[in-house]
Amino acid sequence: MNQPAFNEPGLGAVSLAQSSPTVGTFRERDGVLEWSGRQETVRVEPWGPDAVRVRARLGGPVLEGLPGALLDEAPATEASVKIEDGRGQLTVGALTVEVDAEGLIRFLRTDDSAELLTEERAHFWWPGPRLYTPVGNGHHRLEQRFAAYEGEKLYGLGQHQHGLLDQKGAVLDLVQRNAEVTIPVLTSSRGYTLLWNSPAIGRVELAGNGTRWVADSARQIDYWITAGQPADAQRRYSAVTGRTPMLPEWAAGFWQCKLRYRTQDELLGVAREYKRRGLPIDAIVCDFFHWTHLGDWKFDPAEWPDPAAMRQELEELGIKLVVSVWPSVSPLSENHQLMEQRGYFIGTQYGPMAHADWPDKEVASTVQVAFYDATNPEARDFMWSRIKENYLDPYGITAFWLDACEPELKPGFQENLRYWAGPGLEVGNMYPSENARTFYEGMIAAGETEIVTLNRSAWAGSQRYGAALWSGDIGTDFATLRRQIAAGLNTSLSGIPWWNTDIGGFHGGDPDDPAYREVMIRWFQFGALSPLMRLHGFRDPGMPLGPDMTGGPNEVWSYGEEAGTIMEKYLRLRERLKPYVLDVMRAAHEEGLPVMRPLFLEFPDDQATWSVADSYLFGPDLLVAPVLTAGASVRTAYLPAGARWTDAWTGTSYEGGTNVTVDAPLDRIPLFLRDGAALPIAE
Repeated sequence: MNQPAFNEPGLGAVSLAQSSPTVGTFRERDGVLEWSGRQETVRVEPWGPDAVRVRARLGGPVLEGLPGALLDEAPATEASVKIEDGRGQLTVGALTVEVDAEGLIRFLRTDDSAELLTEERAHFWWPGPRLYTPVGNGHHRLEQRFAAYEGEKLYGLGQHQHGLLDQKGAVLDLVQRNAEVTIPVLTSSRGYTLLWNSPAIGRVELAGNGTRWVADSARQIDYWITAGQPADAQRRYSAVTGRTPMLPEWAAGFWQCKLRYRTQDELLGVAREYKRRGLPIDAIVCDFFHWTHLGDWKFDPAEWPDPAAMRQELEELGIKLVVSVWPSVSPLSENHQLMEQRGYFIGTQYGPMAHADWPDKEVASTVQVAFYDATNPEARDFMWSRIKENYLDPYGITAFWLDACEPELKPGFQENLRYWAGPGLEVGNMYPSENARTFYEGMIAAGETEIVTLNRSAWAGSQRYGAALWSGDIGTDFATLRRQIAAGLNTSLSGIPWWNTDIGGFHGGDPDDPAYREVMIRWFQFGALSPLMRLHGFRDPGMPLGPDMTGGPNEVWSYGEEAGTIMEKYLRLRERLKPYVLDVMRAAHEEGLPVMRPLFLEFPDDQATWSVADSYLFGPDLLVAPVLTAGASVRTAYLPAGARWTDAWTGTSYEGGTNVTVDAPLDRIPLFLRDGAALPIAE
């Protein structure tokens, strides 16, 4: 059904202030609402309960099959479309979408017609809320503008190191970098969550005078929006982008690693020492440069002479072996020539097919390496065939650390890249998700059911491929530790429940320095109450980057008797909490709820919780208030209204809705139990 958007006086008349007022045409087809005018097509369609997908394109019909994060099929849902009085309206559950005669879109809460979000013109004359600036070959620099609202708070957008929980007022690049992870999903205190369903390089501006999403070069605007409180929005978002698998039991325990164990004997020696001391340990990591050449994806027999025996001994000790796999390939690799001939590398528009320089074995200087094209199904199959042949089949290795998977370009010039899925500017942000997909689909095809990869970057939907994210190569001081709380919470609101940091930070840290030992203790406490608990770092004294490098010691006994005793205490706490961790992980798997939760996720009606950026809920029942400053021996924490809270260490009970100050000596992280929850905190 086509219907012109004619207007009667008083029924939303077209603005005559514009240079060429556009009265578009509405069409309803199979529950989808379309508006067309001035060569632009806008499609609004139901996409799961209480949610719609909006696509807009200039110069033709909406395109199907472009890269994005949404699953191919939308969850079934009932919706209604109405076209009358020069307006189109689509209602799906709690969300109603109105489109006026000029194609401007408003999102309303169905029950009371309250405005959740509306598009906003850049100017009364030109342009409108959607701007298409040609960049050639049918691509445009795309801008999508929305109104700003006084008092609105905005969360999510992946993982960033700015330290902000509420990101209102921030400008963020939509690009993947080490420690800066783009996941373009935004949760608002006004009751909506929006996914910018485009892997294009760009930015988002959360200004006081409006929100603007920008794609530097793409073919159409594409976003998804749902109405509801944050917990409901997490359920809806994970349903349309995919839910995480169930976390294996081993991954809920303690992971030990450092940069780096250089030999099989060194790694096994650390594993044996943990067991000799009776300390819990569930995983140990074989880090980079264990390979013959970068891109061979196999052990160097000079340093790792019997991986089968190593893996067997670790299994008998109850320790999972995790192996580092990089997506880059040295020209010295046995795979480079074949991969180049078959077109398995990311292409370049100009210059050689090389994306970064990196050290390799048997060469005195760095070499120019290429990244395999994870958006190419054949390249993914080839990559996995090497992993399967060199790790899975001979040694039974099933857990992988996917480092440098942004990919780690140098220089980071996406405009020069040409992926199988499209130009670099249009698809570059999806690389880490597609890289995780390589391993997920390979493992599934091999009959494996427990799939965990540890990734340095992610994109929307990475969680469905069993991808855990860590916060990258960060600093080693209290200021950096403080920033990780907001980073983890925003990651959780971006659909990634499996998250962690390098406990103690990455860049440096002297195990013999009393000041750093304090940082390590406080970070270790936070790590024990993180979704994943993993000790890693490049400790002093370090060595120059190269195949022979290693860092200082980084085991729990490396930090002196006092620190070691405290860290052992939290190892045992994590072990006691494992059943609870796995219960919360099941909620992530089945419902899409995060493990590390901002207070407002559980208590949205308590307005004070929306501003708490220094504590969080670990699952529904445990409030964690990490100590984030040097020399602190007390900690003030806000306890949300609507629950009664018990200090897990002292048994003191508090009514919610107030700040409390509790003792926080060096061996104690303040923890509070909700409404009488029984968790084994004390030994």
